[in-house]
Amino acid sequence: MRRETLLAGGILVLSAAVWALEGGAAVPVRQDLDLGRADSALQKLDAALAGNPSDAEAHNLRCRVYYQEENWDQAVADCEAAAHLQPGNSNFHLWLGRAWGQKAARASIVSGYPLARRVHAEFEQAVELDPHNADALADLGEFEVMAPLVVGGGLARAEAIVPRLRSVNPAGAFTLEARIAESKKDYAAAEADFKAAISSSSYPANAWMDLAAFYRRRARIDDMAAAAHAGALLDRSHGPALVDGAGNLALAGREPQTAIQWLQQYLDSRAQSELAPSFVVRAELAQLFQNQGDAAAAQQQLAAVHALASGYRIPSAPITAARAAGL
Repeated sequence: MRRETLLAGGILVLSAAVWALEGGAAVPVRQDLDLGRADSALQKLDAALAGNPSDAEAHNLRCRVYYQEENWDQAVADCEAAAHLQPGNSNFHLWLGRAWGQKAARASIVSGYPLARRVHAEFEQAVELDPHNADALADLGEFEVMAPLVVGGGLARAEAIVPRLRSVNPAGAFTLEARIAESKKDYAAAEADFKAAISSSSYPANAWMDLAAFYRRRARIDDMAAAAHAGALLDRSHGPALVDGAGNLALAGREPQTAIQWLQQYLDSRAQSELAPSFVVRAELAQLFQNQGDAAAAQQQLAAVHALASGYRIPSAPITAARAAGL
């Protein structure tokens, strides 16, 4: 449906989209990405790439839209194109690693190992190209914590990343240390590190939600709820931290009305972000409303999801577990 609409728009759509991407600014597309307007973003990006298939920035942006829609094959294809066109761009390799990572997470054991090696290679390339890329260091460190040695992971490797990450993002380094300690089942040290991340973070609301996720994983549900509320109080702009908090409450089966309130506050805010696409948040709201027996409200949210992202296939349990787990 998107491509038929694009063809009907003809030259006017193409001209507008190319203008949007000139000079690498891509402001309208980035706004669509932050606001979860996947169909609108893809329409612009499809048109821009029809006019210039070698636009690496457009490929990267389209990868990230497909990533939001959980269309991993398309995301990988576009991120590969971006990294091929600009092999020296650290962020393009980072996003390619992320797309491969999501595809690997859903693959069989036999095919998953080669994909995981590709993830590791892309994250390492991102760090090599820009040793100060905090997001790349954090993702590489998380990979090392979670992945087995056979595909390049290992806690010793993760520990070696901590001082490098600390030089550019102290809170991120504490979070990585917490994940390492948690993997070692040293839960007291992990809790202390998550708390240290709060103290050193420029965005303590997010760090509080990481601590809440840790408590949820440890089945300390009262502590989880208290941490989530502490983070919500600090998130005065009603940004993605509220979505993380709502996800933790929902996954723990606690305070559904609070979770609904936080998600609605996020959708009403000016702090919406690519990190929490509005159509995914609305799918989560629909599930919460359905659980409360409010079928009409659930259907209203689902209609909004399809209007924003017609290519998104709502999972049976749309709460984004990876984000709510603080990963």
